[in-house]
Amino acid sequence: MMYQTYDLYSRTAEMMNGFIKVNQQLLTHPLNPFAETLLGKSVNAALDSAYHHTKAYPKQPFDITTSKINGETINITEQVVISKPFCNLIHFKQDTNVKQPKLFLVAPLSGHHATLLKATIERLILDHDVYITDWLDAKNVPLSEGSFCFDDYVSYVIEFMKEIGEDTHVLAVCQPAVQALIATAVLAKEKDPATPKSLTIIAGPIDTSINPNELNKYASSKDLSWFEKNVIMTVPNRFPGAGRKVYPGFVQLTSFMAMNLESHISKHTDYFSHVFHGKEDKQESHRDFYDEYLAVLDLNAEFYLETLDRVFIKHDLANGNMTYKGELVDLSAITDTALHTIEGKNDDICSLGQTQAAHTLCSGIPDENKLDQVFDGVGHFGTFSGSAFREKIAPSIAEFIAKYN
Repeated sequence: MMYQTYDLYSRTAEMMNGFIKVNQQLLTHPLNPFAETLLGKSVNAALDSAYHHTKAYPKQPFDITTSKINGETINITEQVVISKPFCNLIHFKQDTNVKQPKLFLVAPLSGHHATLLKATIERLILDHDVYITDWLDAKNVPLSEGSFCFDDYVSYVIEFMKEIGEDTHVLAVCQPAVQALIATAVLAKEKDPATPKSLTIIAGPIDTSINPNELNKYASSKDLSWFEKNVIMTVPNRFPGAGRKVYPGFVQLTSFMAMNLESHISKHTDYFSHVFHGKEDKQESHRDFYDEYLAVLDLNAEFYLETLDRVFIKHDLANGNMTYKGELVDLSAITDTALHTIEGKNDDICSLGQTQAAHTLCSGIPDENKLDQVFDGVGHFGTFSGSAFREKIAPSIAEFIAKYN
C-alpha cells in the first residue's frame, strides 16, 4: 500500500502545485505594488520553494544537438538503434566525416535516468562516437513484456555490444561495472569480434567486501527476504506497468538524499535566498540540478533483488561464483581487452579499492594493458561529472582509448 499512498500524495501535490504557481504569478506581476516589498519577496521565495517541492519531475531530455570536433561545430542527431522493453540503445550520431573511436557508455540502472549522464556525454562526445543505454522506467513497462532480471541486463549489454560492432570501447559508470565485465568475459570466451578493445570502469562495485562503507554494511546486514518485504512494491493501476513488482525510484531517492541530507538542506536554503535576492543564474543552476536529480525511475524487482544478492551480499564476482545463464563466468578469458579503472578518493558510495579489484580478477589481461587511477578530492558524482571529470578524468579516458584503438 505504500506505493499507492505515495502516488496519492504525489497527485495531491500536483494539484496544489498549479494553485501555488498561479498565486506566485499574481504576486510577482509587474503591476502588483506588493511584489518588491520585503514581505513580498519573502512570500515569493516561499511560494517558489513550495512550487518546486510539489511538482512532478519527469525524465529530462538529453537535448544534445551540437558538439565541436577540431574547433568546428557539428550537428548531433539522437538515434534509437535498438528498442527493447526495458532499454533503448541510443547513438549520438555526429554530422561529420571525422572518424572517432566508438564508445559504448553503459549507464547505471539504480534509480536515476541515463540523462543523469548528460554532462558526461557532452564531454565524451568531443573525442568519441558515443552510444548509451537508456534504461526505461519499469512502472511504464506492461506485465505482458515479462520480467527483467540480472542475466537479462547482461544479455542486453551483449546484444548492444554486438550491434555496435567491432573496434568498440566500453565505459561503465558505477552499478553496471559488474554486468559490463561479465558481458566482456562472455564475448571473450566465445572469441566474438564484438569483444571490446578496452573497458573503462568508473566507481563500480566489483568487490564491495573491500573497504566496506555504510551502504555496503547496510546491504550485508540484512537477508534478501527483508528487502523483499520492505522495499519491493506493486505499481499502482494508473501506470502502464500496473501490477508489476518494483523497487520504486522514490525509495532509492530517499536513500540518496538521506546520505547527504545536510547538503540538500543547505542547497534549498541557499535557493530561497537566491529567489529573494533575484539571482537568476544561481536559481537556474539549482533548478537544472534538481530537475534531473529528482527525476527517478522504478527498477524491476527481480533485477534489484538479484543485484543486491549477487553483487552486494554474496560478492559472487569477487568470489569466483558469478554465473550467466547457469554457467560460471570466467574473467580470465578476457585477454585482448585493455582495462582502465577510475576511483574518486572521496567516494562515499563506491569505496576505494572496490573498483580496482577488477585488475586482480582479470588475470588474463597483461599488466601493461591495465591502468588504475585514483583522483584526489573527487566524490562519487565527481567521477563522471563536474570540473574534475571535464578537466582530468575525461582526458585520461580519451588517452587510454586512443592508445588501444
